[in-house]
Amino acid sequence: MGNTKYLFLFLFFLGYSSNGYSQFLKKHRDSIDGAIDLSRFLGELNGVLPILSPITEPAVGYGLAAAGLYFITKETNENQTFQKPDIVGIAGGYTENGTWFVGGGYSGIWKNDHIRYRGLLAYADVNLTYYSQVIPDKSKEFNLSSYFFLQQALFRIKDSNFFFGGKYQLSKINIDFLLNPEFPEVSITDFDLWNSGVSFIGEFENYDNIFSPTKGLKVHASYDQNLELLGSDKNWGTLNFFTLYYYPVSEFWIPGLRIASRFATGETPFYAKPYIELRGVPALRYQGDLTALIETEHLFNLNYRWGLVAFGGIGNTFNEKNNYQAEELVWNAGGGFRYTLARIFGLKMGLDVARGPEDWAVYVVFGSSWLK
Repeated sequence: MGNTKYLFLFLFFLGYSSNGYSQFLKKHRDSIDGAIDLSRFLGELNGVLPILSPITEPAVGYGLAAAGLYFITKETNENQTFQKPDIVGIAGGYTENGTWFVGGGYSGIWKNDHIRYRGLLAYADVNLTYYSQVIPDKSKEFNLSSYFFLQQALFRIKDSNFFFGGKYQLSKINIDFLLNPEFPEVSITDFDLWNSGVSFIGEFENYDNIFSPTKGLKVHASYDQNLELLGSDKNWGTLNFFTLYYYPVSEFWIPGLRIASRFATGETPFYAKPYIELRGVPALRYQGDLTALIETEHLFNLNYRWGLVAFGGIGNTFNEKNNYQAEELVWNAGGGFRYTLARIFGLKMGLDVARGPEDWAVYVVFGSSWLK
């Protein structure tokens, strides 16, 4: 599935009677504007927050995820500034095409945001569609089951906005895919693989908010390398780059820009080839040895709580067999809304409707649609 960005959390609280839920709403109204605000709830949480989350990734169909999140809040530092919370979570989900997953993770902000840690352990059984890179309009469904383990740490350089670090990731992949001569680029050696590798990561980030930024820049460059020396069945890797930039023109209009590219190296398995990641475009639909895309998003604040979003982008794939000439242009466009759910955390949520080259898609957004 690539990135964990596909799980967008739509907060729906469980276990409340109609009267209890009414009391909950009365208790959690913001003193500034009287609107529903969960800052106090998240800040004072002493147990697990149960959540139901719709899954809206078009590659696997609509579904539902259940999760439990625990926000570990911290006291303000000596400068009396807000400290980002650690988050512990477990989740599981199921979609209409039979895809399911279960897993748990921890995201930690340590030593006054000088160390950023992520850990994840998960299992997924995913039903996807592979689109041939050799023969146009040829596709085939396949099943991918995977155990996945990840450890990542980034270290701030002194008091700057630069981070350097790395990660280790281990996965066991099994593919149920009837080998077809119409897919000559698919190797049977990809059907049962151990992938074990390390990554080197460099980032610059000066966001005003880690959950739903409205100002600032993030630049990320990393190289992931799976090595037989570390237990991988193949030597392969990906070079990854993205830039996210938010520049508020006014309190009303906040434009954003996203530029991203990925490049595959070595004997990359067919399911791990870079693909165009745009809202409205199913995962793995447009793959290549190299991908490049640009997307813009514009937030229009109607008032303190509510805003409208418009977005659009283009992307392209490039393959070594075609001497890296640009192939079919991929596009997306759409719009949605945002609601400030937790003012102290700067946390927004909302809904996006997107159109890609083939179809429409709906996305529930928790935090940022570009959250990485």
